[in-house]
Amino acid sequence: MSKDRIRELLTQLREEIRKSDVDDELDQLVSDIDTEIHGVIDDNADIDAVLEQAKKLEANFATSHPTAERVVREVIDLLVHMGI
Repeated sequence: MSKDRIRELLTQLREEIRKSDVDDELDQLVSDIDTEIHGVIDDNADIDAVLEQAKKLEANFATSHPTAERVVREVIDLLVHMGI
């Protein structure tokens, strides 16, 4: 269930970014973290580096993209609670 929810949230994050005015660098960061998180939930790979990147992305969204920040925060919380 949590893995499915993470996938839904990542889709929601990509849609939010498409609607927003973000620069190419931030768009690439979102794309990279999306790919890495999918790798983690599919392969149960090491999560520590991915969580660190997700937290940095969340901080980037804090003032300019609050909806995206909320989505990233929920993804982080789910990954942590899953114990991946």
